[in-house]
Amino acid sequence: MARAARVDVGGQIYHVINRAVGRLQIFNRDEDYLAFLNILREAGHTSTVEVLAYCCMPNHWHLVLWTSADGDLGKYMHWLTNAHTRLVHTKTQTVGTGPLYQGRYKSFIVEEDMHLKMVVKYVEQNAARAALVTKPEEWRWGSAWLRTFGNDKQKKLLSKLPFATENDYSVWLNTIDTEKELEQIRNSVKRGAPFGRTQWVDTMVEKYGLESTIRHKGRPKNG
Repeated sequence: MARAARVDVGGQIYHVINRAVGRLQIFNRDEDYLAFLNILREAGHTSTVEVLAYCCMPNHWHLVLWTSADGDLGKYMHWLTNAHTRLVHTKTQTVGTGPLYQGRYKSFIVEEDMHLKMVVKYVEQNAARAALVTKPEEWRWGSAWLRTFGNDKQKKLLSKLPFATENDYSVWLNTIDTEKELEQIRNSVKRGAPFGRTQWVDTMVEKYGLESTIRHKGRPKNG
């Protein structure tokens, strides 16, 4: 099967996801999460890619990344996933036993408007939706916790969000999006499609040659 087209151009914001092979757990203990976050910090020193939001779940993670130059995303993700894979295999003495991740990471460009707000909230609410915590900011392994409880040194991992929240951050974050809004994001992930207004999505699809990929995953030809 041919690989899906992937956008890797500078000046774009991306929602990025990857899972463990076989949906097994990547993170079993606090130190596993901490190790990944340390690698995420190190990755920032090797690239101009900025982290806007993240959430590490037991068997997968979400990142919201802002790139500067063409090819930035691929280089950043290659370094991040390879460094994490090597670390895990070394710690568990499983070097040579196979991949840690199920395959290539998935990435979707996001329009920098209300859709970016939706994606950041979606990512930061992940653990709460999975009932791992009551409130998103209680999940120690997500950017919501870092924004709320992290010290100045820890917060250097994150770049400032390029939008203002309607109320204070905690109120905004704990406002539950409608099922329709959640489904829109899930459809973007499922179809491998850009996430934004219909006209913007159509422009991105045409500009980056994504039409065949999205139709293959279920987009109506006249939709």
